[in-house]
Amino acid sequence: MLRIARDLFIDEDKDIEVTFVRASGPGGQNVNKLSTAAQLRFDTRRIALPADAELRLSRLAGQRMTKDGVIVIHAQRFRTQERNRADAIDRLLELLRAAMVRPLTRRPTKPTLGSKTRRLEGKKRRSDVKAKRGSGGFED
Repeated sequence: MLRIARDLFIDEDKDIEVTFVRASGPGGQNVNKLSTAAQLRFDTRRIALPADAELRLSRLAGQRMTKDGVIVIHAQRFRTQERNRADAIDRLLELLRAAMVRPLTRRPTKPTLGSKTRRLEGKKRRSDVKAKRGSGGFED
């Protein structure tokens, strides 16, 4: 059992399906012989997510989530099946944990009295500098 949140768990054997496919990219003969890349499939309908977390998950997953709600993660960073499988599961857990975090709502604040006075003093100083630039006219 993998823990996502305080009251949300995933059964690694039942809910997560991992298959191994051939990895692309450099690797010499090894890449042609062995299926080391892990392809993880996770159906989000199998777990009970809150509605707001489902929306965040679909936004965070992006193209990794199909229309049916299945998340597909392709891991091929490492040369062994075990490490790629662990990497794919870690990435899934990271994605689910990020979806469970509610964003903080921004509360607009008002400027403090000190910041208002500093701003007005700066404007007054700048105004005095500009006022002294003008010529006083010709006096005979």
